[in-house]
Amino acid sequence: MPDNPGMTIGVAIAVILVAITAYSIYLAFGPPAAELGDPFEDHED
Repeated sequence: MPDNPGMTIGVAIAVILVAITAYSIYLAFGPPAAELGDPFEDHED
């Protein structure tokens, strides 16, 4: 265990942010993106 608990919290927050970003990119550009619709195409005038 590191002696500095602040560093542990900082690393944990950084890991969580990277994980959320990676999951968001996967949802936006990965296989689940095929189910997403384009709102601009749905409401053309």
